[in-house]
Amino acid sequence: MNIGFIGTGNMGTILIEAFLDSGAVKEEELIITNRTLAKAFDIQKTHPGITVARDAPETVKQAAIIFLCVKPLEMVPLLQQLAPYWTDEHCLVSITSPITVEQLEAVVPCQVVRAIPSITNRALSGSILVTFGSRCSASCRQTINDLLRRIASPICIDEAITRVASDISSCGPAFFSYLLQRFIDAATAKTAITKEQATMLATDMIIGLGELLKRNLYTLPTLQEKVCVKGGITGEGIAVLEQRLDGVFEAVLAKTHEKFKEDVKKVRQQFP
Repeated sequence: MNIGFIGTGNMGTILIEAFLDSGAVKEEELIITNRTLAKAFDIQKTHPGITVARDAPETVKQAAIIFLCVKPLEMVPLLQQLAPYWTDEHCLVSITSPITVEQLEAVVPCQVVRAIPSITNRALSGSILVTFGSRCSASCRQTINDLLRRIASPICIDEAITRVASDISSCGPAFFSYLLQRFIDAATAKTAITKEQATMLATDMIIGLGELLKRNLYTLPTLQEKVCVKGGITGEGIAVLEQRLDGVFEAVLAKTHEKFKEDVKKVRQQFP
């Protein structure tokens, strides 16, 4: 079964590379295109078995499952361009969070899925947030779940939690890498440790933390209990974090939801 990708920016490329690395898809099964074709040809240089289609309609003609990896405000013009080419047998997979499956189903005749990826999927890890449209057949759901399961943990979500779920799974890596970088910067600014040493230690620490959680050896609360000896050094550091971080993540979520509402409003104006 051929799989098409319209849009080979950051997330489109991450998904393509992840599917190939996992063995979920063969190069010969991929049809890709991009508004700037040079970007698609750059991927083909590394994976010569991939077919680069000249445009989006050609991609839809050649593939059964189509991943639309474009920005929210580019979606409606793209769908208008593709209107003559969809069939009932196609499965459209959108990775764009502000656009609902209901909005997509209103303008295309095919089966619709929304799958919001994370950069962690590039390491065949993390979650991918899935919402199936009402027209998705049982076989389509099974095919998409089987495909996504090769690169991540597919998590079915309701529309109501789309933004916060995306904040955790998709934005979370950026948020916590920023905090980790600030931790490293503070260590190098205040002590004799080099940036290289601090980065290596912090990287090993975060990977080890992930392994502890992955293997269910500890929960987040029990990890803190095990490391924080009463009256010890770690406890003093935690006390500072409790004071300084109070309300920080509430403010972060408020800001992401505010921006999401703006995007949803702009998108809604484009849809009939």
